[in-house]
Amino acid sequence: MPLQNDATTILVVEDDDHIAQVLSFILERQGYQVILATDGLKARELIESRDQPPCLVLLDVMLPYIDGFEVVQIVRARAGWENTPVVMLTAKTMEQDIVRALDAGANDYIVKPFQPSELLARIRRFLRGRA
Repeated sequence: MPLQNDATTILVVEDDDHIAQVLSFILERQGYQVILATDGLKARELIESRDQPPCLVLLDVMLPYIDGFEVVQIVRARAGWENTPVVMLTAKTMEQDIVRALDAGANDYIVKPFQPSELLARIRRFLRGRA
């Protein structure tokens, strides 16, 4: 039997304190529980140690230690996490970066600075019918 995801938990991987606080505030106001990883190593530890995947991973590309491209691959390789939506959130706007993220297994790519309402709409799109 496949693992059921935690329908209200979002893993946020973001090394910028201000952006991490903004994301946590926005998501928690919508009723989500936020688990925050501030670098790629912490993200890998959380992914490898959690029995139940979150409902979604919101992932920066430029991270200390392990970048977001590699974290996507870690998510996709983890049993039970294969279908967890991954949304990349990054300042990198080059087409090659977007293609690389999508090829690595990301479901979507949002460029910073982002509009909170657009971010929430994209999250809702992925979570529709998953709860």
